[in-house]
Amino acid sequence: MTDLTARDARLHAFRPDLADARLKGEVAADRFVAGRPARISIPVADIRKAPRPDAGVNTQALFGDDVLVFEDREGWAWIQAERDGYVGYVADAMLGGRDHALTHIVSVPRTFLYPGPDLRLPIAGQLSMGSTVTVTGSAETRGTHYAVLPSGEAIIAGHLRPLSNVAADYVSVAETFLGTPYLWGGVSGFGIDCSGLVQLAMRMAGADVLRDSDMQAQSIGEPLDPGPDYSGLRRGDLVFWKGHVAIMTDAETMIHANGHTMLVSREGLKEAVARIGYLYGGPTEFRRP
Repeated sequence: MTDLTARDARLHAFRPDLADARLKGEVAADRFVAGRPARISIPVADIRKAPRPDAGVNTQALFGDDVLVFEDREGWAWIQAERDGYVGYVADAMLGGRDHALTHIVSVPRTFLYPGPDLRLPIAGQLSMGSTVTVTGSAETRGTHYAVLPSGEAIIAGHLRPLSNVAADYVSVAETFLGTPYLWGGVSGFGIDCSGLVQLAMRMAGADVLRDSDMQAQSIGEPLDPGPDYSGLRRGDLVFWKGHVAIMTDAETMIHANGHTMLVSREGLKEAVARIGYLYGGPTEFRRP
């Protein structure tokens, strides 16, 4: 029997009283259940450490993300995100059914959801890049093209792309988030953290990667020797510190969501190494996707 501590609880649904049925025989739990399929039905859902509104946010899920629900009790659902495996608690009102096959993904940092195909209508909501929707129709109003959803709501058609289309360069995707506020646990165009930026940008380029920077430092691409004075780095390489990650935009400059500017911003690598090293030490890993 595998000891409970041998599995990362961020990526495997197990507690002493309840666990994912797929883990039976691998972990100890009083009861095992199969996950019930569900889907995130609000623009951004906080995934919390515990089933309380004051519990810390570990990560987020976006509109259209598929999840498995292992427990639904007292207004809280214990879930696992299917795309990256992250486990935590969301308010059960944030969940809906998988009623339609998803067809398109939001491909701009942020967009509006309208109650109908007319940009002059009061908005019905806002969606982040990475949100997935079902397009069932199209409309044109005063020359503006809209994608229409099963609800009758509409999104600017040019802000979506088919799920099968992917960006050619994940760094270019990350660069569209310049100026986005830093948010611990954030994964959206409304607020994002360092590893959330890496994950979302890579997802838009067709690569689903793990969520947290320590996971990414062990799993994305291959380890890289940066060479003397970091001369071996190039665009797209990742630089890791303890608890932080940045994306190289060229041989000398990086982009990262950071608590220093509280924004997604550019910074020279050498300047960042000197600044971060004062408090947290030097880079711990370099990887090339």
